[in-house]
Amino acid sequence: MGFLKGVTLLAGLAVVASGAAAQDAKVTRLVPGSDFHGVHGIRFSPRGELYAGSVAGQSLYSVDLATGKAKVLVGPPQGMADDMAFGPGGQVVWTAISDNIVYSRRGDGPVEVLAKDLVSINSITFSRDGKRLFAAQVFGGDALWELDPAGKTPPRKIREGMGGFNSFAAGPDGWLYGPLWFKGQVVKINPDTGDMVLVADGFDTPAAAKFDSRDNLYALDTHLGELIRIDIKTGGKTRVAQLSSALDNLAIDAKDQVVVSNMADNGLQIVDPVTGAVRQVMKGALAFPADIAVASDVGKESLFVADVFSYRGVDGVSGAVRDIARVHTKGSQLEYPTGVSVGAERVVLASAPTGAVLIYDRKTGKALSVMHGFASPSDALELADGSILVAELASGKLVKVKAEDRRTVADGLAAPSSLALGPEGSVYVAEVAGGRITRVDLASGAKTAVASGLNLPKAVAVGPDGRLAVLEVGARQVVSIDPKTGAVKVVAKDLPLGLVTKPFPLAGGIAVGSSGAIYVTSDVENAIYKITPR
Repeated sequence: MGFLKGVTLLAGLAVVASGAAAQDAKVTRLVPGSDFHGVHGIRFSPRGELYAGSVAGQSLYSVDLATGKAKVLVGPPQGMADDMAFGPGGQVVWTAISDNIVYSRRGDGPVEVLAKDLVSINSITFSRDGKRLFAAQVFGGDALWELDPAGKTPPRKIREGMGGFNSFAAGPDGWLYGPLWFKGQVVKINPDTGDMVLVADGFDTPAAAKFDSRDNLYALDTHLGELIRIDIKTGGKTRVAQLSSALDNLAIDAKDQVVVSNMADNGLQIVDPVTGAVRQVMKGALAFPADIAVASDVGKESLFVADVFSYRGVDGVSGAVRDIARVHTKGSQLEYPTGVSVGAERVVLASAPTGAVLIYDRKTGKALSVMHGFASPSDALELADGSILVAELASGKLVKVKAEDRRTVADGLAAPSSLALGPEGSVYVAEVAGGRITRVDLASGAKTAVASGLNLPKAVAVGPDGRLAVLEVGARQVVSIDPKTGAVKVVAKDLPLGLVTKPFPLAGGIAVGSSGAIYVTSDVENAIYKITPR
């Protein structure tokens, strides 16, 4: 996610944006970017090349651990990879968990669909002889399957209801060894009979398990940030290294060094399993910034970032980044934030992937409450009466929540992706699929078009002068809109936007400080830009 050739990236680096053009504005990169867009499954190829996958970034990468550089092998949308495995004849297979697809590619050949309609297909591996292929559903499903590596015969179900058989490996006895995410155990499963046997327990949330060349089994505890070695005969556990939480996966090279991926750090670490020494190879200042909000206090502007795998704060002047909360951490309630707004005392986060809206104390960073059951909430904000207004991307509705009461304020919106408070009890809504900005009266639900004909307007914010700032992802620009006349003026163009645009952009936020400075997130670079009107 963000790294500087093996050295931890220094947040706060501000440089003039290369390739970005501006009209009546100065564009600077406030927080630098990174190669990954969330890093998950990792595995070494038979040639010793490390592959890495990103779900949100929909990309499959190769990584040079010596230089800390990554390159995209398969981009969006087919590159979505939560886990990958290598078979004979140069075949690589990977799981597109959000699309329920297993992809396959042989050498430099075309990408093919190996299996589909497997909800939340997640972990995958070949047998040691490379003749059999196994994959498991985790989170949206809970079953282990045998797949045809050629994709000609239907999948065979081996077992279901295990408890989340996450990233696993083939053992020396032919059984499949892996973690049960929801049960805190590492087990082995017979791929022929479906029999399951406990190997080790007492984990908080085990995420992955892999063997080294001597058949030592290593596992990750994502909530505790631990790398554990397991004796498969006795179930004994030894902590090898203490790492940060939000771990995702591990891979072991020919020298038995362990490489670990971290979602929130957007990075990779190499662990010496003998000494426990840890070397950071890649690390990002941000994970995958999906949305941004700004608060102004005594002339100081502070940013709040929905960073998908974390919730972070950023200094509006220096660009220094601080952790507030991260997913998959013991005691954390954070759930993949994709939308954010800030009020006087509270910060509201929305998670489209999990249907959750989360309330945090702005000053302490403490989680106050979590609400579930929304239809892909893309954004949410606090109203003057303390209620929460939620934009549901999937239903096209605005839902007002007060205590246990939920009521629809407006519907029929075309993928409402962003909200901004307007005058006299109204809100501005960015309808990303409709290409327009709409003002909605919260009392009556009446909708008034403010501007139309926009190219994927992902986010909207209101400036101190009352004009609207809109992130127009399809046109790769920021525009200013007069809400009274609908007149549109380009503020900055040729911005690094639009990594994923179908069916809608997954990330892209905009905020305007009291100084008039405009802050935007770049999904292409994983960076934050500051646009200062001249």
